[in-house]
Amino acid sequence: MKDECLICKAPLEYLEKAEPMRCAICFKTFDSTARCVNGHYVCDDCHRRGIDAIVGVCLAETSKNPIEIIRKMMAMPFCHMHGPEHHIMVGSALLTAYRNTGGEIDLKNALDLMQSRGRQVPGGVCGFWGSCGATISTGIFISIITGSNPLAKEPWAMSNEMTSRALAAVAKVGGPRCCKRNSYLAIIEAVKFVKEKFGVEMELGEVKCVHIGKNNQCLGKNCPFCRK
Repeated sequence: MKDECLICKAPLEYLEKAEPMRCAICFKTFDSTARCVNGHYVCDDCHRRGIDAIVGVCLAETSKNPIEIIRKMMAMPFCHMHGPEHHIMVGSALLTAYRNTGGEIDLKNALDLMQSRGRQVPGGVCGFWGSCGATISTGIFISIITGSNPLAKEPWAMSNEMTSRALAAVAKVGGPRCCKRNSYLAIIEAVKFVKEKFGVEMELGEVKCVHIGKNNQCLGKNCPFCRK
């Protein structure tokens, strides 16, 4: 078994109903369904602490490949094997690659919006809400580049369609969760969607997982990104 708890490295456990828990890092109390078997709880803000550094990284990035971009984020100290940081990283990588491929957006403003909206998607939604945070991140990405809001017509529809396509791809592979696998699947669907709807063709090479052996619930040969 690989490390899971950020405090003691013990495996995590999930509760059916949220309970008040005190974060072992910031000492604030939140309602949560997740803790390690030794009782440690780390809140979402502490789990993704340092993720604001990706804004500067993305602004300096020239790659047109969102998988390449998100892998750079995954190698940064704030990113763990699993966690709500991926809910921001997926959309940020897509926004950056979209701009670098010719998409007309104010990248700094777009990345700030992605940080703000992505932080509102809590960890564990994939199992409790039935909607993976990485797929929601693709919907946020589309909502930003189209200027969508709850009263919009076509942008509203496109944002929801994007999330549904990404979610279908994630669901087809099946569980249990893997934030890296689901991030890749969501990004691939977003690249296809943007080419179809906007005529902007971001780059995608072969996607090969480099995290095999780090995930206790890895699907192994049943993962589409498992390559010998």
